[in-house]
Amino acid sequence: MLKSIAASLAVAGLATALASAAPARAEIQYAWCAQYAERAGGATNCGFVTRSQCMATISGIGGACYENPAYSAAGPATKRAPRR
Repeated sequence: MLKSIAASLAVAGLATALASAAPARAEIQYAWCAQYAERAGGATNCGFVTRSQCMATISGIGGACYENPAYSAAGPATKRAPRR
């Protein structure tokens, strides 16, 4: 009896944890995307910091590089007053 109650509580706890979990999201946005050629799968990869990285990736397999429309560059760093 005690084992079945413990098992029920474990299942209920697991179900609660899974139901309340937020979906995974990629927070890092990079400046350049590669649209691979159809023969390479036609996929898109927006994981490039520079255009050169993107061009090197599509070299030999075909495709095109374009600026990531979702990318927003970081603003200027703000200077903070020194701590005293």
